[in-house]
Amino acid sequence: MPDVFVPVARWPRWVANFAASHGEPALSVIDGALVGEAPDGSHFSAHLPFSIGYDDLPDPATFGTAVAPPGRWGVLLVRKGGFAVASLAGPTLGESKVGQRHVQGRTKAGGQSQQRFARRRGNQARAAYEAAADHAARILGTVDVVVAGGDRTAVSEVLTDARLGNVQVVGAWHAVPDPRRAVLDKVIADAQAIQVEVENAPPS
Repeated sequence: MPDVFVPVARWPRWVANFAASHGEPALSVIDGALVGEAPDGSHFSAHLPFSIGYDDLPDPATFGTAVAPPGRWGVLLVRKGGFAVASLAGPTLGESKVGQRHVQGRTKAGGQSQQRFARRRGNQARAAYEAAADHAARILGTVDVVVAGGDRTAVSEVLTDARLGNVQVVGAWHAVPDPRRAVLDKVIADAQAIQVEVENAPPS
């Protein structure tokens, strides 16, 4: 099943629910993650946010206390249709910007019309990425790490801007639709949550 983001406050309940459904898991720490293997064959692998490795006791409570956002971090979401940028100090939101840009969809036309359309579409996408880079350079200028999402190619294009050369992308990738305020708010919350990969045992 897809990875889930579990807020720290709900982490003890999540582990209790897993145990109730699959049996008390045997816990271990493997490659910086807390791993639980249940008697029925189901298992989970929990990762701290911001690409932080875990190397303490194989205990859910201890694992939960290791979750802490960096002192300065940001979020960068980019798609052809828009962008969202935010800076944070720990859990506190600082400056943010959400913007939409028009980029035409694909066309079925052929020949020179298709070529002109492709050039126009490319120019619109380039302008959208430049606008996103301008806001990102202003808002993310003092952050240490960034959580990113949207379209990987679009984010890569924005990060080629020399003003963003020191930005380090960490944590899970957030495959979001065109960024809006609600999308940005959800990614900010998910970025600070525990990322859990769950594999349920096949039915017997």
